[in-house]
Amino acid sequence: MSGLEIKWNVEVNWEGKLLREYLKEEKKLSKRALADIKFAGGSIFVNGEFVTVRKILQANDEVKIIFPPETRSDSILSEKMNLNILFEDNHFLVINKPAGMPTIPSRDHFSGTLANGVIHYYDQCGITSTFHAVNRLDKDTSGIVVIAKHRFAHDLMAKEQQSGGIHREYIAIIHGLLSSTEGTINAPIGRKCDSIIEREVREDGQLAITHYSVLSQTDEETVVRVKLETGRTHQIRVHFAHLGHPLIGDDLYGGERIKIKRQALHSFYCSFLHPFTQEHIIVEAPVPPDMQDWIN
Repeated sequence: MSGLEIKWNVEVNWEGKLLREYLKEEKKLSKRALADIKFAGGSIFVNGEFVTVRKILQANDEVKIIFPPETRSDSILSEKMNLNILFEDNHFLVINKPAGMPTIPSRDHFSGTLANGVIHYYDQCGITSTFHAVNRLDKDTSGIVVIAKHRFAHDLMAKEQQSGGIHREYIAIIHGLLSSTEGTINAPIGRKCDSIIEREVREDGQLAITHYSVLSQTDEETVVRVKLETGRTHQIRVHFAHLGHPLIGDDLYGGERIKIKRQALHSFYCSFLHPFTQEHIIVEAPVPPDMQDWIN
């Protein structure tokens, strides 16, 4: 079974130049991607003719890339489940992940993960890719997960994420009242010395910046809208715990599991520039029922 197929028409400014440079500089194919095409069963055509990357291009040439089928990890089993798909095209799948579902398998969660469900969905649709999560959510965080349907799309989105081109926003419910209605938490985050799971604010940690604004509050809790400038593990949870306002239900970082049985955190908004169509994609996921009462 062949892999993904992508076509482009060569622009005038690339006339007389090598196909290799066009693919690397204009279309952002990595050295690894080109090596996979050459050695792992892919192919390149110009105007229907099989060529190598040494081909000299002419304006309006049609370049077609056929990527080799991807090899899947044996650790990701195919598992049927109902996926709440918010957006889909040939390159991306955006899913509203429920709380309680890990994004990828681990030693403690070999099945029942989002990856298991996506692989089954791919099998049903005849998609030869493996699972490429552009972003991940903690098991008990609900909301938007962007998945690339092939390695090339994942590479391009990784670059967009590094440059700040992917915008993600969350709703969080925290203990107590904040001293200001909006603000920025700029505090580096690193792994806690005596834990393989927990993170903490520490001087030698990685840069971590979180912006927030208050949506509503009571005497005991505050609902905040959160925008990430960086994407560190447990960033929102660690930052608000650092302020003395851990998330409701987040017992790992000091929250109480009385009114909700998981950290009250939901990824509700994501936007990005589609690297293939150049469209501005906006996706939203409604706040789930266990957090909705606070929002109302």
